[in-house]
Amino acid sequence: MTTHDLSAARGAHSEHDSADAHECVRTILRFIGEDPEREGLIDTPSRVVRAWQEHFSGYHQDPATVLNRTFTEIEGYDQMVLLTGLDIHSHCEHHMVPFVGRAHVAYIPDGKVVGLSKLAKVVEIYSKRLQVQEKLTAQVANAIQTHLQPLGVAVVVQARHFCMCYRGVHQPHAWTTTSKLTGIFLEDNATRSEFLRLIDIGQAPAAGL
Repeated sequence: MTTHDLSAARGAHSEHDSADAHECVRTILRFIGEDPEREGLIDTPSRVVRAWQEHFSGYHQDPATVLNRTFTEIEGYDQMVLLTGLDIHSHCEHHMVPFVGRAHVAYIPDGKVVGLSKLAKVVEIYSKRLQVQEKLTAQVANAIQTHLQPLGVAVVVQARHFCMCYRGVHQPHAWTTTSKLTGIFLEDNATRSEFLRLIDIGQAPAAGL
């Protein structure tokens, strides 16, 4: 996230909203049995509010703006464009705890392409919101399909959910995989198989995530 993006996100909140957010953090600290006035916690509300402004900056960014500049001088290129291993850092909307992993994004252009960094930015924008993985996957694919109008889009997300890792069922080694396919990726077996082979879907993400 750039300094400009973070400043814009902060600017979207009034001083009144910020004061309310700080007080909410202090209330939560008291709820868990802590003293928000003790030395180590004095600045915690400010730190938490700043962190949340960064974690959820996607609410103040529009994927349409990111995808609106395309290029048509592509020498008739009509094969797959694929980005693999895009880092995902998001928060579950059910428990507001992180889920982290990787996204793989592909599309087949129909006369125009977009800068590769823009695809990564779209993934980041939707990740920086309260999410469920299924919705995140669909939002990324639908945004690319809507704004680029390619022959097809394929998005796969593999993530580890902290709400399952250290609470609830306590499954720290479980990975969740979701996919969203449109157009030729959905209709053509060969294209779909090529995509899955290129992202090597049979291999789990690195254990260090």
